Amino acid sequence: MNNKVAVVSLGCAKNQVDAEMLLFSLQQKGFVIVSAPEEADAVIVNTCGFIDSAKQESIDEIIELGTLKREGTIKAIVVTGCLAERYQDEITQQLYEIDAAVGIGANGQIADIVEKALQSGEKAEIFPDKLDLPLEGGRVQSTPFYTAYLKIAEGCDNKCTFCAIPMIRGKFRSRKMENLLEEARQLAADGVRELNVIAQDTTRYGEDLYGKPSLDRLLTELCKIEGLHWIRVLYCYPDSITDELIDVMAREEKIVNYIDLPLQHCNSAILRRMHRRGDRESLTALLRTMRERIPNVIFRSTFITGFPGETEEQFEELAEFAKEINFRRLGCFAYSQEEGTPAAKMDGQLDDETKQRRADIIMEHQQTVMANYCESLIGTDVEVLVEGFDRIAACWYGRSYADAPEVDGCVFFTCGESKPAAGDFVTVHITDYMGCDPIGEMIGA
Repeated sequence: MNNKVAVVSLGCAKNQVDAEMLLFSLQQKGFVIVSAPEEADAVIVNTCGFIDSAKQESIDEIIELGTLKREGTIKAIVVTGCLAERYQDEITQQLYEIDAAVGIGANGQIADIVEKALQSGEKAEIFPDKLDLPLEGGRVQSTPFYTAYLKIAEGCDNKCTFCAIPMIRGKFRSRKMENLLEEARQLAADGVRELNVIAQDTTRYGEDLYGKPSLDRLLTELCKIEGLHWIRVLYCYPDSITDELIDVMAREEKIVNYIDLPLQHCNSAILRRMHRRGDRESLTALLRTMRERIPNVIFRSTFITGFPGETEEQFEELAEFAKEINFRRLGCFAYSQEEGTPAAKMDGQLDDETKQRRADIIMEHQQTVMANYCESLIGTDVEVLVEGFDRIAACWYGRSYADAPEVDGCVFFTCGESKPAAGDFVTVHITDYMGCDPIGEMIGA
């Protein structure tokens, strides 16, 4: 009987794509894929190691699986992903539950590693060059059938001083456009209607392969693929937003008018300490230009409060900037002092209470912004990608173009006699809202 394996993937969507490639490799070698860890012989934990809260989630998952192992429910625990890559000298010493700790460069060997972990009973530590991480290969889609992520590049060269990603994932490297288009065609043939384009920095796509940013060219070609209805662009870097990219977003109907721009701050001095460019004036000008050229564009951004040396005045400038821009989607996080990063050694480290208080102020205002946005939708008709039926609310739910999967909210709606199916696009007339989620009635499919 073939061994059963489960993969628990934590962290970002980029990590999830890696997990889907792991699943494909395992399946090709004859492993039976199961969704529940307690049904598996071996469990792979694809970890996140970005900030403290993500690291703790990964550690807690490993410890919990260790309980299943001691009970004899599972036989082996294999750990890969960012936490393993980042802490390769310590992870097996501190987490004795682990049978194999695997760097991201060994993902292509995962089937052999799991097989040995089940057979030998000896701990293994396998950490090849991180640049050996496979960029190409099959996937077992783990998202709902109608939506998928397309990872167009790996690694990052931006070297933001607060971020550990470059030392974990390595230098930026784009995938060839023909490979991406082939993968996207296959996803569309399998029923994917919404394609979410991701990378550590999507706007840098193609610089290393084609000598210039080529996201605009890639998006143009993706829009030609039959079956795709929405194409969403995530993880963009403001400095790399080109006129050509704005033109494509404005011109192509399949590209939803939604862009994820993690700005982190607006104060020029703080941005320099973060090793980021720009200032409040230039960022405001960019966002104004995009609003003028892309109708009803939705901006998603993230801010960091309490970065080393941030004064009260600099924080107030950030809060004013948030109010001025009126971001429809915004997350704000207290600075996390990550060992190994330049910012961790900077003077002016702030206490946790101050950092969190500042983040809470930003997010308290954001609740008002989102409520006002929902209010503005009342009486309008919006296109919704149906995701399912909520038995507690006794109505259907889905996402509008303003809602990226997993990070944003939903639209709840009733539908009378006609019953939509997950993956359908329907038109919903908005009549009210609850919290930050619009409510309405389906008026067409």
